[in-house]
Amino acid sequence: MSFVVLSFQMELANGSKVQEFILLGFGVGQQERFLLLLFFTILYILTLAENITIITLVLLDTHLAQLPMYILLSNFSWLEMCYVSTIVPRMIFDLASPHGIISFRNCFLQFYFFFSLGGTESFLLSAMALDRYLAICHPLRYPKLMSPTSCYALVASCWVIGFLWYSTAVILTSQLSFCGPNVIDHFLCDSGPLLSLACPPLGIVPIITQHFMNTLIMGNAFFVVLSYIIVVITLTKTSNQGSHRKALSTISLHMAVFTLFYGPLAAMYLTPGGENQSEVTKAVTVFYTAITPFLNPLIYCLRNDQVKEALRRLLKEKGGIVDKKGESINVGKK
Repeated sequence: MSFVVLSFQMELANGSKVQEFILLGFGVGQQERFLLLLFFTILYILTLAENITIITLVLLDTHLAQLPMYILLSNFSWLEMCYVSTIVPRMIFDLASPHGIISFRNCFLQFYFFFSLGGTESFLLSAMALDRYLAICHPLRYPKLMSPTSCYALVASCWVIGFLWYSTAVILTSQLSFCGPNVIDHFLCDSGPLLSLACPPLGIVPIITQHFMNTLIMGNAFFVVLSYIIVVITLTKTSNQGSHRKALSTISLHMAVFTLFYGPLAAMYLTPGGENQSEVTKAVTVFYTAITPFLNPLIYCLRNDQVKEALRRLLKEKGGIVDKKGESINVGKK
């Protein structure tokens, strides 16, 4: 690795422009690299399997497919699959290869999709909070306000806004001059490392980048927290203890996912020095790019009675089909 870094620095010293970046990754030995490779490969496969299971349940179960909360949940699962696939396969590839060289184009593509999908997830969490607010605070108007058509329109708007939100910051960053060095002390192309490698003057690009990120995180976080505060206040005034407990259980699941997503993001991008590349920063990034997408389906499914009931119905239907086929074969033999 050191030879590759040295050779690239010699080329850049001759005045050439950066065409490739070197991702240093985790900076561990060969044995640790193999263990990390095995860990992230298993984690990635399990994450895909969990989210595919949720999407399949919602699509095959006619009851869940008509409920706005599960339309949002299935789209959230699809988003998680895209989000983790933007980072983890490249991470696995770099752990398996002797040097993590990534082209300028691919680096900024990863940068764009990483932040766009993260932004979409932020807006989708707000949409899920809005759904619970309307369901509990405006139950009579809820079927009309959150019809399946309205719900899909809301989901589409989350994707569109999420992919447009950070595009200006990515374009402006890509237009900066990168004349060396080209070594990124990280396992992905993030805004902090890229801006630190850009040649001055940077102009207002760092300010715009931070502004877009702060507005995205703080705006959506404020909306989610405010929505659930109003929901909890409304629930305290209800006399139906059964529906009260069920609603609070659902909200607690949403808040757990909200905390897993926004907690590391706040530590990374809102606190002073959050973008300094260190082992702690890498660990935090691993948490919200690889571990959180694995935990979210478990949080939603293990304590969600409707999801578990839909899974039982699906397994029962499959078992019934097998029994009918077996019975028809036996009759034929007779």
